[in-house]
Amino acid sequence: MKQNEAGLFPMVAKTLFGFEEILAKELKNLGAQSIKIGVRNVQFVGDTGFMYKANLCLRTALRILKPIANQPIASEQDVYDVMHKIPWEEYMSNEQTFAIRTTVLMSGNQNSMYIAQKAKDGLVDRFRKRTGARPSVDKDFPDLSIHLYVTDRLVEVSLDSSGASLHQRGYRTATNIAPINEVLAAGMLLLSDWDGYTDFLDPMCGSGTLLIEAAMIACNIPPNLNRKEFAFQKWTDWDNELYTKIEESSLNKVREFTHKIIGYDKAPSAIRKAQQNIENANLSEFITLYSQDFFTSTKENPEKPLHIVFNPPYDERLAIDINSFYKQIGDTLKQNYPGTNAWFITANLEAIKSVGLRPSRKIKLFNGKLESRLVKYALYSGTKKIHKIKEQQ
Repeated sequence: MKQNEAGLFPMVAKTLFGFEEILAKELKNLGAQSIKIGVRNVQFVGDTGFMYKANLCLRTALRILKPIANQPIASEQDVYDVMHKIPWEEYMSNEQTFAIRTTVLMSGNQNSMYIAQKAKDGLVDRFRKRTGARPSVDKDFPDLSIHLYVTDRLVEVSLDSSGASLHQRGYRTATNIAPINEVLAAGMLLLSDWDGYTDFLDPMCGSGTLLIEAAMIACNIPPNLNRKEFAFQKWTDWDNELYTKIEESSLNKVREFTHKIIGYDKAPSAIRKAQQNIENANLSEFITLYSQDFFTSTKENPEKPLHIVFNPPYDERLAIDINSFYKQIGDTLKQNYPGTNAWFITANLEAIKSVGLRPSRKIKLFNGKLESRLVKYALYSGTKKIHKIKEQQ
């Protein structure tokens, strides 16, 4: 799958379930071409500079793959043949290292480790025949990360341009129990229509991930600005000057933020960890933290709109009376937070019933392997009926 005369080539952005349309919108806004939504992925077309930009700027992508071969197969041996035909010398030298990650969707009991071994043999045999030497495998820090997608009928070989998953932003060094994935946090915020034009509150902020992602969205800061490296920086065609231009152009689009981003947590240890991560992300000027129990809090300014997004604990993480806890969430929102759009994610689908409010939206997501719901509660100033009349006027 060579690039065309304009330097364009196909790519695949991997994401979490439920974020496909949000990711496609991100890609469109960045300038991607030929966008096609899949399951947990979005296909698109761009050039090398766009590949750099996608890794730097996409908030809901886990990794960006560059397919280099897609061929029909009839057996596991064909995987060896496909890998042997690929001109790997264009992508690496025999002195560099590589790793192969496989996704096998074949009928029967085919072993993904066996498939990966056949693929590895095809690659190293090509080098050995041409140079008399072979590159080594390094599963942890390879110079070239290769992805194989294998079914009964085809094998697709891709280069991973990202390396470590793009949720590893580089700012989080301190965490609490079960911290939320950064891509999940960003996707929740985008699904909630957070745009930085109101005040924001995370009333159970933990180590501060939602606060940091909210600030980066509000200021239009590239989410992966703090990463130490991307896989493409080890590629033979790495263009440092082009990447620097992409980075500078992205930073020139940072916008001013004039509202408040506030985080509460009743645990002083969580506040300390959040503060450390916020400092790592260079966002201290935008985020204010308070050691505060949400259930004894009230809205700072009842007259101003407020956007709340949070990740409350559920019984998989803490030994609490889950029904009572979620009832307190509902009571606090209803009594103390008028004029607020409140969103939270939970994997305890029964506990939602204890909130005592009717959610205006429910979105199916996965927090790790746990099926979850992102729910929205619209808290009105005055009665809902009066609010609807005002909207219609």
